[in-house]
Amino acid sequence: MHGKFSHNWTTFVAIILALSGVESIANMTGVMKLDPGATMDLPQIRRTATKAIWVVAIEVVIGTALMGWAMLSLPQTLKPELERRWEDMLNVLAEQYGSYVSPAFGQVFGIVTGIIVGLLLLSAVNTAITALIGLFYMMARDGEMPRPLSKLNSHGVPYLPLLIATILPVIVVLISPDTRALMDLYAIGVVGAIVLNLGSCILNKKLGLNWKELSVMFVTFIILVFVEFTLAKTKPNALFFIVCILVGGLTLRAWSQRRAGLRTVTLNEHLAATVAPEEMPEFKLNLTPGQTILVAARGLTPVLRYAMEEAQLRKGTLYVLYVKELAVNLPGPLPSGERPRWQDDKHAAEIMYGMVDAGQKNGVTVVPLYTVSENPATTILDMSATLGVDILALGSAHRNRLVALLKGDVVTEVAKSLPENIQLVIYG
Repeated sequence: MHGKFSHNWTTFVAIILALSGVESIANMTGVMKLDPGATMDLPQIRRTATKAIWVVAIEVVIGTALMGWAMLSLPQTLKPELERRWEDMLNVLAEQYGSYVSPAFGQVFGIVTGIIVGLLLLSAVNTAITALIGLFYMMARDGEMPRPLSKLNSHGVPYLPLLIATILPVIVVLISPDTRALMDLYAIGVVGAIVLNLGSCILNKKLGLNWKELSVMFVTFIILVFVEFTLAKTKPNALFFIVCILVGGLTLRAWSQRRAGLRTVTLNEHLAATVAPEEMPEFKLNLTPGQTILVAARGLTPVLRYAMEEAQLRKGTLYVLYVKELAVNLPGPLPSGERPRWQDDKHAAEIMYGMVDAGQKNGVTVVPLYTVSENPATTILDMSATLGVDILALGSAHRNRLVALLKGDVVTEVAKSLPENIQLVIYG
């Protein structure tokens, strides 16, 4: 500790990167598992979020304290070595404390520690690239970025955001003078993200937060606002980087919105409430008599023929659902915007045109349904419940064990959560 408060405050701001773990967990709350009894209308993730945040909080507080204690416990004669190798401090600690067993063990322990840290850094890079891809895709779907950024490749990944998310960090690393500069850039971005999240939650009255939660959030918000200003004052490179990002991002946003024909207008409160009411009435579909069938298929499989036969037999409506799987992690539900069209998807159009033609020949009303989703099982369940279908027909999974292990079996996930009043037919 130093005598002056300004020095101690600046030192505290310098270690603010430890908050990045908490911020990462906060950004994942939108995709966490709901508590038992919770719904999407009234979501509660207290159980999952508590487990995740406590683990990260213990790691941040105790882990950082133990690491600092380990460094301060080394002999003063090693100070030049610590200052020279500050970037691989964990390797130095492993070598020094491992040498108490034997010098050879210390060297091996240091190498093993370096490999583990390297793998963790690769994981962090992968997480950052995935988050950047999701950000570009979400903003493109919401009209905040050019529409081509939302186009997907055959694997369900936006290919332009993938290129940008990979090349942009490489350029930043190449033009940065040293590692400390990269840390400064990261710190001001992380703190700024947390400040925006907290400020938005405090001002959003619809969240229904109690006074204790608001008090903690407000105090944390004020502290981090001063931290952000301190970073901007003491880290000019970071300030310049953020200004460039904001100017470039807002310019690209304005250009994309103008190309899309969007304009900003000012309306009085009465007219705004008329044009965009807060609550829209629920529209209930007036379905034709007879049982309704929903079939979900990714190709021209036998389950489509079976669903057509059942719809003709029961004189009901046949809904054909095609789910384009999106391999992007988003912090919450897909943004609203221009609805995807199955006519623009080659595989979906092949199925839909074939089923519509077969329906006309057999006197069956066929309704094509097309959607893009990062979780096909959840989408199928939502569509089944929303349409109130009587029968849900699925084709048996033809995946190898590795893919089923990594991505999960859609049929199994649907079977576990499908309401009891909807019959499930697995055809294969």
